[in-house]
Amino acid sequence: MTTSADVLTRLRSFVAARDWEKFHTPKNLAAGLAIEAAEVQELFLWLGDVESSALDSARLTRLREEIGDVQLFLFNLADKFGWDPLDCALAKLALNERKYPPEKARGNAKKYDEF
Repeated sequence: MTTSADVLTRLRSFVAARDWEKFHTPKNLAAGLAIEAAEVQELFLWLGDVESSALDSARLTRLREEIGDVQLFLFNLADKFGWDPLDCALAKLALNERKYPPEKARGNAKKYDEF
């Protein structure tokens, strides 16, 4: 099983070999993350609900690549602050579990402060 540490080791090596550290400020990484997330969204632009759930193989390949880009920017950004991105995700999931108890949140899209 690949761990966050494995990904970070390889990512740091990739970045260092290209001397890109100087470009990887938190501001630039956040912007890159938003741009890559928009590229994920672009793959679904103008598709209906049914179409968006049945992508052709070319779009699936592109989606997989864009998800990878998003993940790499997240890993890089979290690393700038000494955080493990999986720990960040688990902490946020725990917070959401408290904010959205099943007995209140099941079957609706209301925000936690609207229950």
